[in-house]
Amino acid sequence: MTSDPKGYRKQLGKRGEEIAAEFLQSKGYTIRDRNFQIREGELDLIVEVDDTLVFVEVKTVRSEAFGHPADKVDSRKQHRMILAAEAYLQKYEINDMDCRFDVIAIRIKTGNSIVEHIEDAFNADANDME
Repeated sequence: MTSDPKGYRKQLGKRGEEIAAEFLQSKGYTIRDRNFQIREGELDLIVEVDDTLVFVEVKTVRSEAFGHPADKVDSRKQHRMILAAEAYLQKYEINDMDCRFDVIAIRIKTGNSIVEHIEDAFNADANDME
């Protein structure tokens, strides 16, 4: 992994999460939690809309030189999100809500942000989510 002496990627990620939260709130979503972590994975945002609990992964880039930001949510990342979502549901004893996984891809270019919201970006198998 390349070094990041000034924490640039972490700052970019945090900025992206703020942009995503503001974007979702403007669409009527309620923020329930941020940066929920377990050993196996993390959920950037947990939001609610229309009686659905939404686990959101935010990917932020300054350039698409290495592909679309949403492409970074590969099967390994999806599996980690599913594990974290299961832990979240257990911790807060949530068993009666519809759930889904969304991805928000953000491209920041010279102060402007381009936000792409991919609803229901992937599904957990019935065996993976209870």
